[in-house]
Amino acid sequence: MSSRPDAGGKRVRLTPEQRREQLITLGVDMLRERELDDISITEIADRAGISRGLLFHYFPTKQDFQLAIVRQANADFLERTAPDRGLDLYAMLRDSVERYIDYVSQNSFGYYALLRGPVSARPEMAELVADARSATADRILAEAPIPADDPDRPRLALAVRGWIAFVEEVVLTWLREEPVSREQLVDMLVDSLPALALNADLATALLRP
Repeated sequence: MSSRPDAGGKRVRLTPEQRREQLITLGVDMLRERELDDISITEIADRAGISRGLLFHYFPTKQDFQLAIVRQANADFLERTAPDRGLDLYAMLRDSVERYIDYVSQNSFGYYALLRGPVSARPEMAELVADARSATADRILAEAPIPADDPDRPRLALAVRGWIAFVEEVVLTWLREEPVSREQLVDMLVDSLPALALNADLATALLRP
């Protein structure tokens, strides 16, 4: 086991798994203020109170550490944007979109880096981003009032994936320029899904009350 100082300056023993989680958490926190390639291994080790060499005991390479950071960031994103099934379909969508905007506003460096930065070209990073997109699409389709065997289902699935790409591009532009208010942004993103859905049942369910 390794250790870290507590608030009183005493050393607190951490299991290998606890230390690994601590390092990943520090990396995710740092991703909020800088791009992935700018996260310093030395700074992470200093904040954790360990040597740089010991960090590589938990992650064989810097790339392995970066993957672990992005994997955790994706998990945090999906948790933060999970649908509230206590709401009706329209309110559920709006609530999730609002929390999506809040999340990316607080994590704009990492959001941009993973979608448009140099790391986005790495196959392993692209796969993690694709997994997050697929999970988001699956969530939307799971709530759609359309049976799995409905002939419109494949077309709806394609429209949902297109909507996710639309949301990403619009939000990236909004983060850079903020040409409209947050409320206007949310309205546009929410209202665009039924417009793309091409299914009367889903469009009716998502129309404003």
